[in-house]
Amino acid sequence: MLTQIPGVTCVKLYGYGVLGGRLSGARAAEAHDALTAHRSRRDSLARTVRDLGGSPVAAAPAYALPFAVPDASSALRLATELEDRVAGVYSDLVRAAQGPLRQEAAAALREAAVRAVRWRGGSVAFPGLAERPSAPVPSAST
Repeated sequence: MLTQIPGVTCVKLYGYGVLGGRLSGARAAEAHDALTAHRSRRDSLARTVRDLGGSPVAAAPAYALPFAVPDASSALRLATELEDRVAGVYSDLVRAAQGPLRQEAAAALREAAVRAVRWRGGSVAFPGLAERPSAPVPSAST
């Protein structure tokens, strides 16, 4: 399970590279900050995998995106989708891990959920769970 997480994070890095080119201003800066955070998380997870005796999944040169990203609107959808997907992976790790690894997974889940709220403009009841409703809950700022 843990050997898959750095690969999932690489998909996010690729996706943020694509969507960052479709955004401007504050949204572009937010995408850059998210890219930096995911890169740091990927590097930390890769070290953890190696420390546990595994081999992290290497990044592919490119990934298939879930839909075309021709403009800013689709870039926002992609950012939300990326955060929702990685939140699901971290949710699985929270359930499977113990101790410090579980705490780190919970922190990563929280970070992904917060970024998804920012991109989506509202929250969902249970970030990271496939059973959650698909309709966002409006945030206090919207």
